[in-house]
Amino acid sequence: MTVARRGGRRWLGLLVSGVLLLTGCGAPDAERAATTSGPPTPTAARSFAPGAPGAGDAYFPSYGNGGYDVAHYAVKVRYDPATDRLSGTTTLRATATANLSAFNLDLAGLTVRSVTVDGVQARHARTGDELVITPAAGLTSGNGFVAEIRYDGEPAALKNDVLGEGGWLHTSDGAIALGQPESASTWFPVNDHPSDKATYDVEITVPKELTAVSNGVPKGRTIRGDWDTWTWSEDAPMASYLATVVIGKFRVTTGEHKGRPVFSAVSTKVAGGAPDRSIARTIEVADYLESVFGPYPFDAYGGVVVADDRIRYALETQTRPVYSAGFFRQGDNTGVVAHELAHQWYGDSVSLAKWQDIWLNEGLATYAEWLWAEHAGESTVQRTFDQKYATAPGEVWRTPPGKPGVSNLFGQSVYERGGMTVHALRVAVGDSAFFTILRTWAAERKNGNATTADFVALAERISGKKLGRLFGAWLYDTERPARPKPR
Repeated sequence: MTVARRGGRRWLGLLVSGVLLLTGCGAPDAERAATTSGPPTPTAARSFAPGAPGAGDAYFPSYGNGGYDVAHYAVKVRYDPATDRLSGTTTLRATATANLSAFNLDLAGLTVRSVTVDGVQARHARTGDELVITPAAGLTSGNGFVAEIRYDGEPAALKNDVLGEGGWLHTSDGAIALGQPESASTWFPVNDHPSDKATYDVEITVPKELTAVSNGVPKGRTIRGDWDTWTWSEDAPMASYLATVVIGKFRVTTGEHKGRPVFSAVSTKVAGGAPDRSIARTIEVADYLESVFGPYPFDAYGGVVVADDRIRYALETQTRPVYSAGFFRQGDNTGVVAHELAHQWYGDSVSLAKWQDIWLNEGLATYAEWLWAEHAGESTVQRTFDQKYATAPGEVWRTPPGKPGVSNLFGQSVYERGGMTVHALRVAVGDSAFFTILRTWAAERKNGNATTADFVALAERISGKKLGRLFGAWLYDTERPARPKPR
């Protein structure tokens, strides 16, 4: 993100009640032993319990849920901006990680009409923004299951103290579903925490004069009467907050690069010029970052520019970042494009296991901006670091980016001091080891989740150096660390 600086089976044991004795035929010894040793001991009954109503994140205890792992979401929604009504069916494939009598999904607002689990009607209830589903039979740990939820209503935005308003936002000509650290639960039932990534198929049906953009590869359109259904598919695992839908009137550009589709859209409410030119350089920027970080991790490229005063940030929505038009008011801005595209490697492909480690996303993406500026001849990374180090306000040094707290999750320290931490690592280990660390991090952790401890361990393994003091000073101290000295 860039913030504008402002069922399993059950077995029934059968108990033999008697033994048929045949006259003149003695039973073999083994059989006789079996019949005289008493009835077999029944297998211990399984114990089933509800899954946890949160994923266990210290910063956001209610986000996500426990007891299962989702592999895939198939989300089908129909939305009419004229009435602000949404109806949807979400089908999810998951595996139980505990013996579940019930499980939760995150769903803000909206009315649930029916739920089935493995094709059988299931009971459901609401507790705030939690949808509690009780299947007809317990779900056994290790077994897969399929849940289908039908729902409708007027989707609502979410407000939190971290980034302000997000989620499903009704606009003058459509809607924007966007936000971090949560937004997905406003338009489909979901395990809303980045630790449970899944693949997605999304179908959005809207009035035919509108465009509906989502993540991944465009799979075509189907027009029936006055309605147009847009279909998208993301085959790489994706954290739920990266799922997006943007509906409205856009200037759409399409193409292909390295066998992958390119789909970008700029709101017609935004004057042509800088936004269009900046987004048009997505491929150029992505190719440069690929030369630094390793292969681009996804099957599609693009970007979306929206015009809504409630969106004052850019977000690295997987394969197709969404940018506030405000980033282009002063002219072309490929720096923000570099930042959001860097997240495709760091944040999207390699995702957080817990929100406290957000610096892993933002520090590396900020550093990518500095690398891009050097590549474009605008500055050098060292000069940028020196300027940030000299002018950063006291709050940056008082707030440790490795443990920023909820209120500073998207604060300046996470971005700027996070980027300076990356540069301090580069100075400490040298360029060869540093760029090997970045490429290895992207390759070894592709499509997964990771922590700061994982990153430190990798950096030490590749560099052969003990780096605990360096990371301790830059990520966790509340004073300005000493300026790193080149070797």
